[in-house]
Amino acid sequence: MKISAHSKIIRFLVFSAFVLMISIGNKSEAQVFPQVNTNTGQPPDKKQSAKEKEELAIYYYRNNDFEKASPLFKELYKENPSLFNYAYYSNCLMTLGQFDETEKLVKQHIKKNQHNIKYKVDLGYVYIQQDKPAKAKKEFDKLINTLPANRNMVLQLANAFMTKRLNDYAITTYLKGRELLAQSYAFHDELARLYQMTGDFEAMTEEYLNLLETDPSKVNHVQNRLQSALKNDNEGKVSESIRVSLLTRSQKDPDNRSLAEMMLWLSIQQKDFGFALIQAISYDKRFHDNGLTVFSLAGLCLTHDDFEVAIEGYDYIIHKGPDNAYYNESRFGQLRARFLKITHELAYQQKELDDLEEDYFTAIMEAGFAPSSIPLRRDLAHLNAFYKHDIEEAISILEIAIGINGASRNEIAECKIELADIYIITGGVWESSLLYSQVEKTMRNDAVGHLAKLKNARLSYYVGEFEWAKAQLDVLKAATSKMIANDAMELSLLINDNMDADSTYTGLIYFSEAGLLMYQNQDSLALITLDSINMIGLSHPLRDEVLLKKADIYIKNNHYDVADSLLALLIKLYPDEILADNALFRRAELQETIFGNSDLAMELYQELLINYPGSLLTTEARRRFRALRGDDVDS
Repeated sequence: MKISAHSKIIRFLVFSAFVLMISIGNKSEAQVFPQVNTNTGQPPDKKQSAKEKEELAIYYYRNNDFEKASPLFKELYKENPSLFNYAYYSNCLMTLGQFDETEKLVKQHIKKNQHNIKYKVDLGYVYIQQDKPAKAKKEFDKLINTLPANRNMVLQLANAFMTKRLNDYAITTYLKGRELLAQSYAFHDELARLYQMTGDFEAMTEEYLNLLETDPSKVNHVQNRLQSALKNDNEGKVSESIRVSLLTRSQKDPDNRSLAEMMLWLSIQQKDFGFALIQAISYDKRFHDNGLTVFSLAGLCLTHDDFEVAIEGYDYIIHKGPDNAYYNESRFGQLRARFLKITHELAYQQKELDDLEEDYFTAIMEAGFAPSSIPLRRDLAHLNAFYKHDIEEAISILEIAIGINGASRNEIAECKIELADIYIITGGVWESSLLYSQVEKTMRNDAVGHLAKLKNARLSYYVGEFEWAKAQLDVLKAATSKMIANDAMELSLLINDNMDADSTYTGLIYFSEAGLLMYQNQDSLALITLDSINMIGLSHPLRDEVLLKKADIYIKNNHYDVADSLLALLIKLYPDEILADNALFRRAELQETIFGNSDLAMELYQELLINYPGSLLTTEARRRFRALRGDDVDS
């Protein structure tokens, strides 16, 4: 192993950290950090009691005056050759470049502490500072080769090397310890952490998987350690090492349950839910899991808006038949996933909507008036109101749901919020506000109460009560739900940033009216109202908001070409505005899902990732980019 000489300042930093660790463990705060006379700013009196001498020495040391500190520590060490005095004195000598004196001191200290192996590492380290790598290597090799078959001694020597940043020697020490202790202790955990520190992620992964092979009960520990390594995996080197190792081992040992769990775990960490489902189904078939893992994964996909995979997962369980423990929950989950798919995505087929409505009716008829039917009724009411435009039917469904015996407070509150949302469509602003207020009052400290408060504030914004709306939104910035807090902050900033120069809200009044009209499906009037803002002036701060809102209206009405051109204009004219990343993502989504232009979609997703790394949309943009690129996750 080649060892180069360190600079004087590096020696000082390394030894300072070492000395500080020792001093804290052996001295009180008053001893380590002596008091300076606050009136004069001078060091302690130089009268030489042991305590005063030590305080003076540390004072000089802390002020980097090693020439004055060194002789004092020399005297202190002669009087008391403690680890504390040894560490400070050796550091002074090393920093001053007095290597011969340092070598003598270390050898002297070794004689007094024959059984403490770490001081022999100090000696080799002195040789490194003297630019004598061969001599240092000889010393270190001797220490490693004469190690006894004792776990504590192996740990002590490895830690001594790590203290000096000699990680390669620490690794060699652990490997020697593994050889000495045979099967009793293999140092998998210790080696894995060292390999991570040195950037050898392949070796790190192998050690963790070897640990798991030795003790399958360590699966949670291994996952936690690997998850920690994945946090800063910006280049994907860690995830790739884990993936390759797991695939190689799984192919050799397909019936290894721990490896199957790890493969599924990695897919979830990478949010590759399609591959995760393949793993979960394979796991279910091999280990007779009765659908539990697939059911759990389908629920996770719902929370991450991967509705297609969720639907596929629930379908797998439904096909197991009514006798499966997760059959009914999977039926309801599948309906919910199909509902969210329609309400979240840009386009859907009318047949999808009709089939979903029919399946909801069937499920509700089977559930009857049981409380379990309430979420189904709420979703069906939403479909009727916002997609089939049958307001009366939607209101009737919700009124029945609210009156079901045994309904929880939370379920009733959610139905009231849905009912209030629908009343806005009909122009029933007062009725909507009243329902929101009821939920907010009865569920004040719950997420559903915060949601009602947010919707009530947005309703006030729609009708031009900006000051009151902003006051409520500012309170919600501290909401427990991150989504509610973010939505509140976004709307509050919109209000705050768009007061006109004359302290009025002329432009914002038009913009909020357009938002309400769009909500009420009066899209033509909404477009006319938005165009009114341009009459105020092209420099109005809402200019980018107007372009995005118009694009949303055209997407809603399937005029995708017009929407795409508006989004492109927004990106071109206002690349530094807060909505630029949203426009990029929506345009990329249009190219991917509507126009089928994968190359342009990839280009737009990549532009978002490069130019807006702090965007909340980066995770989803990265996932879609990789999927379009065709990253081979199965090989």
